[in-house]
Amino acid sequence: MSSAPSPPMSSPRRRILVVDDDDLILEVAQMSLEVVGGWEVTTANGARDGLVRARAEHPDAIVLDVMMPGMDGPTAAQALKADPETADIPIVLLTAKVQSADRDRFADLPVAGVLAKPFDPMRLPAELGSLLGWT
Repeated sequence: MSSAPSPPMSSPRRRILVVDDDDLILEVAQMSLEVVGGWEVTTANGARDGLVRARAEHPDAIVLDVMMPGMDGPTAAQALKADPETADIPIVLLTAKVQSADRDRFADLPVAGVLAKPFDPMRLPAELGSLLGWT
């Protein structure tokens, strides 16, 4: 039996896909979003796996790391938005690059917002929900 709190009956249980190449980040984000946020979380280790999972599972939102080997987050975001199967899924970038020049570059991407690494696991669901307009 799970110890995760149940979401309020009036709000749907959100499904989030977290895509990162760092297993520790995936684990902490998943635990935070499930236990604190009450959401269902799927993870993908890398952008290519994330694209496959996004098509197969069609989550309510995708949290996408910016710097990953092979295919980076901005390239994956553009691929997701170009695919009719995933174009409507909101994307939030997760990055350690939060300088103004980086934020300007991200502003041109088809994303709902940007979250900074390292993140506070206790605040991650509230920050993500705020960016997605779920609060």
